[in-house]
Amino acid sequence: MTMFFQWQGEDLVLTCHLQPNASKDDFAGLHGEALKVRIQAQPIEGKANAALVKFLAKQFGVSKSAVDILSGELNRHKRVKITTPARIPDALQEWLGSR
Repeated sequence: MTMFFQWQGEDLVLTCHLQPNASKDDFAGLHGEALKVRIQAQPIEGKANAALVKFLAKQFGVSKSAVDILSGELNRHKRVKITTPARIPDALQEWLGSR
């Protein structure tokens, strides 16, 4: 089974399935082999990508500049790198907590 995350040294790479236009920003479990992330922003002019970066930065305790969309800028399916996460969100402890 392929997991939705991969550690690269101290950095974390997530495979995400983005759901824009959601009622709130949150993690919504797994979608196939990707982490489903709900974002309130619309997928117009990069607003959903910017909201995803802001949400992940807050959840992992890093600055927005430490979150980089590696692939999928124009797609719901994205690979995102988080440079040296300061913490693991409670919603992801089951998978990421026992590193």
